Amino acid sequence: MAWEIKNLRDLSEHERLEAGRVLVEAMAHVPHAWPDLRAAMAEVSEFLGDPTRIAFAALEDGRVRGWIGALRHSKFAWELHPLVVDPAHQRKGWGSRLLEALEKAAREAGVITIWLGADDEFGGTNLYGTDLYPDVLGRLQKLAATSGHPFTFYQRHGYVVSGVLPNVNGFGKHDILMTKRL
Repeated sequence: MAWEIKNLRDLSEHERLEAGRVLVEAMAHVPHAWPDLRAAMAEVSEFLGDPTRIAFAALEDGRVRGWIGALRHSKFAWELHPLVVDPAHQRKGWGSRLLEALEKAAREAGVITIWLGADDEFGGTNLYGTDLYPDVLGRLQKLAATSGHPFTFYQRHGYVVSGVLPNVNGFGKHDILMTKRL
């Protein structure tokens, strides 16, 4: 099987539709994500038309297995958003390959930091459903995964938890901030 990483802008219309499908299916467990293909294709289109965004897709034998995007907030910092892998192909290295491609492009652009928000809207960490106040940072220090939260994936790739935005998705639904210096 042959695989490749391509710029999202270089995908065919069919491959872009597949990227939209992957976005919907990979984020189905997140209530406020992309609920349908129309919403997902609007997100894909944002990456095609906005020069401050960059995205790469992983393809295997011409089929989109996942994709990753970034928003260029400054010359030195990019926000990783999103990283999605087709559920049928998760835990097979696609996310790692995509992350490597994005980090390589960031280094070449002179980026120092990549950051991301790893929302917990589904109970993937021990912080879910809890009130973090008044000791927000104290509670964050006890962060642990309970059911496959992606922050552990990012930790394995050198990202560190650098903050939290309490209740940004509703009470007890926090956004865990992570960063990596390249």
